[in-house]
Amino acid sequence: MELTRQGKAAVADEDLVASEYLTFTLGSEEYAIDILKVQEIRGYEQPTLIANAPPFIKGVINLRGIIVPVVDLRIKFKLGKIEYTPFTVVIILNVAGRVIGVVVDSVSDVISLNRVQIRPAPEFSGSFDTKYILGLAAQEARMMIVTDIERLMTSADMELIDDASAAN
Repeated sequence: MELTRQGKAAVADEDLVASEYLTFTLGSEEYAIDILKVQEIRGYEQPTLIANAPPFIKGVINLRGIIVPVVDLRIKFKLGKIEYTPFTVVIILNVAGRVIGVVVDSVSDVISLNRVQIRPAPEFSGSFDTKYILGLAAQEARMMIVTDIERLMTSADMELIDDASAAN
């Protein structure tokens, strides 16, 4: 980034190009993920359980002939009490050539954000992992955690998805 004559950082044109994000809630927090990773949004239905799967893998569903593992992000992020309400939905994602469902409390809307609007995540102690957080975005009175959903779904601890769904 270059500096202007006034000493302020110049904003590159590519930083102003907006991308669209799907926003959803988990507990009291609002999250945003790249809309291009979203295949569809479905109401929550009890998936078929898989023996010996970690607690955050709720099971699998049959989506038009494709067996889709379902991950409950509320359990994965240790968000306390988990309730399934009429607003609970499964976001069907297409990440790294795989179809995966994620359970969230509710879907809010689709918003446009550019790179300038996404601030880096603050540094925390080693006990809190921010590697799946692209940053924080504020829009009007809303604060959203912009999540790298592909990095999260392809992380080593999520590789269990392939093992669990292959065992079914």
